[in-house]
Amino acid sequence: MGDKIASECRNEALLSVAEGPGMTKWLGLVCLALTLAACGRADRPTAPTKTRPNLSVPSNRETAQCLADLRELHVSFQVLPDRETGPGCGLNGTVKLVDIGVPVANLTAVRCGAARAFIGWTRNAVAPAAYQMLGSELARVDSMGSYACRNVVGSARNVSRRSGHAIANAIDVGGFVLKDGRRITVLNDWNSSDPQVRQFLQTIRASACKRFGTVLSPDYNAAHRNHLHLEDDHANFCR
Repeated sequence: MGDKIASECRNEALLSVAEGPGMTKWLGLVCLALTLAACGRADRPTAPTKTRPNLSVPSNRETAQCLADLRELHVSFQVLPDRETGPGCGLNGTVKLVDIGVPVANLTAVRCGAARAFIGWTRNAVAPAAYQMLGSELARVDSMGSYACRNVVGSARNVSRRSGHAIANAIDVGGFVLKDGRRITVLNDWNSSDPQVRQFLQTIRASACKRFGTVLSPDYNAAHRNHLHLEDDHANFCR
């Protein structure tokens, strides 16, 4: 249909040029140029709108592999159903850790990849460091939660961006309880007068940075003065 209209436009303009003498012919030339330009614009196709994929959602294959990895680690967990919980928030490929060998308080839904990294960190970094550096076995990890439908906190530049917690891809850890009764917290002991306690916290943060994409501590900003933020986002950011 567009080609037919364009052809009629050109024919009418050309007829004016061919038949009209003098001023009429000059006006025909002007009309021809304007008509051809207008016809061309009318026929230009509109590019289709592309929808960007939601890169924050793990593929079914990734989730299946991660769940298989958890089974090989011999931990107890529950697979949670996928669901949207709000704009930019939801649970996809998440689990609830029931027993990883060390009790973990306040941990709810967490994406499988973050859960896998957390298990490795707790078992292979936190527990050995507590025994070797503090002289006591690890009795419990006190988390401050994982899933929360909210934006980033403490960063003016990213205040409008959803937090990793909004998709259950981050875990906040506030402290550790030892079997000798001591409780080591990020808030009270990050700058402890005991060098062994300070070194313990620095050591487990360094280990977390090798397992998680983003690790934030009191060294990052005041919003993280009381916890370690552990996020499985492949961002390679450790502070």
